[in-house]
Amino acid sequence: MTDWSTQPERGNATLVRLMVWIVRRLGWLAVRLLLPITAWFYLFSREARLASRSYLSRVLGRPVGAGDVFRHMSTFASVILDSVYLLSGRTDLFTIDVTGLEHLNAVIESGRGCLLLGGHLGSFDVLRRVAEKAPVPVKALMFRANAGALTCLLERLDPALAACIIEIGDIHAMLRVHEAVAGGAVVGILADRCPRGSRSIPAPFFGEPAAFPMGPFVLAGSLGVPVLTFHGVRTGPRRYDIRFAPFAEQVVLRRATRQADLVAYVARYAAWLETGCRAYPFNWFNFYPFWEHAEHAPTQARPATASASAAGADAGAFVRSRAAAG
Repeated sequence: MTDWSTQPERGNATLVRLMVWIVRRLGWLAVRLLLPITAWFYLFSREARLASRSYLSRVLGRPVGAGDVFRHMSTFASVILDSVYLLSGRTDLFTIDVTGLEHLNAVIESGRGCLLLGGHLGSFDVLRRVAEKAPVPVKALMFRANAGALTCLLERLDPALAACIIEIGDIHAMLRVHEAVAGGAVVGILADRCPRGSRSIPAPFFGEPAAFPMGPFVLAGSLGVPVLTFHGVRTGPRRYDIRFAPFAEQVVLRRATRQADLVAYVARYAAWLETGCRAYPFNWFNFYPFWEHAEHAPTQARPATASASAAGADAGAFVRSRAAAG
């Protein structure tokens, strides 16, 4: 079966360069580009259309029409367009509401590092703008193997991004994560996509089992620091809602019940993600057959001594909602 979760990101390089140039020259008149961009994605991405329809029928609880799918893709295109301005430092153009920041501040003030668990829910570039004001380093544990023209070009808008990324695949990645957290830094990771070859655990998601990566939770257990959830959803033109919430004071994976503990934490995360999707149904950007991966039997966890390297293999992206179109 095709592994849609790790397909290369779509986007013709010339078309993307042209879009970015027009957006930066025309300002908000470039919003008119959203219709042809969305239409192109809708017409030439059959798999994405089917995946969108499958997801929306679950989250909306009713028959889904072409207009619903088009709105889903249009929201995705809007987030991409907003990213051009956000990565250019034009935060002043946006209204950004932040809820739950006191939870993150409390951890930072205690001098402990922490792990942020997110998903492909909304924009991660808007979160980066908030992270820039943090008194401690904020790192992104990121799987970039499927990065395409869009991601690469948008990253050029903010060259400082590279210094914030810990790239999965680097043999020193997990060492860098542990060192960062030990120094009081915040490390973010997405936990709703399984990279190729990663181990997964099925959890109830909209009434059906779906596969979630084991790695982020193994990593959390190895770090022994507080874990928070976060999202930054688009609620309207140039308006975003960022939310932080406690997930666990510490993820504890007991030797005798390690698999059961992992299943419980993954189920808790899936419930959090489902709540977010129900509140903002058109902001979840996993355009591939998400539930099909749950047909595989749950993979048994390896011994705790392997947890750090396993987490690196299984972890997903933190700051790139654009890769969700893969």
